Amino acid sequence: MIFSAKKLVLPDFSKALPGRDTPMLITSRHFVTGNALAPPFPANIRQALFGLGCFWGAERKFWQHPHIFSTAVGYSGGYTPNPTYDELCTGLTGHNEVVKVFYDPALTSYSALLRLFWESHNPTQGMRQGNDIGTQYRSGIYTYSQEQLDGALVSKGHYQNKLAKAGFGQITTEIMPAGEFYYAEEYHQQYLAKEPNGYCGLGGLGVAYD
Repeated sequence: MIFSAKKLVLPDFSKALPGRDTPMLITSRHFVTGNALAPPFPANIRQALFGLGCFWGAERKFWQHPHIFSTAVGYSGGYTPNPTYDELCTGLTGHNEVVKVFYDPALTSYSALLRLFWESHNPTQGMRQGNDIGTQYRSGIYTYSQEQLDGALVSKGHYQNKLAKAGFGQITTEIMPAGEFYYAEEYHQQYLAKEPNGYCGLGGLGVAYD
């Protein structure tokens, strides 16, 4: 099958799919932690949002990190309201496959999440991650505060220096304030815990952040 070059370019807003007003129904709790997937959360819980390729493997990386309260996969960074996975795969929503991470900053830091993000994938590939090709697989950090934005930018510069010394190219990760997060279908949530032998194409470059 010939891959469409259009899926390597983000669509214009005018050409994005219209989506729908009804959000995805999420009824379960986190399959691994047992905690809630959606608000309300305890007052001490903060959120972070990352795109690093297929969200099945990305989510597993974060729920395996110590002291994570909960994680959820979804769609963000584009235009189409409440998209479906099939719509995402057309390349006409503008959205990225993302994982939202809920954590207690007294137990683990945003800096630690950034370190995990950089080490867990290849941030130099543009609109792809390994064999997964398309705008939905782009590397991205989407922030919820100025502190997160500043930290993300500093971390990018730091890891770029590490990659350059190891002979790798320029980071293509997009870093921007988070837009609306749309939950993915329930069967995608914690997919690799439910299906341990499921597909995961995620792989880092073997370059330590520290």
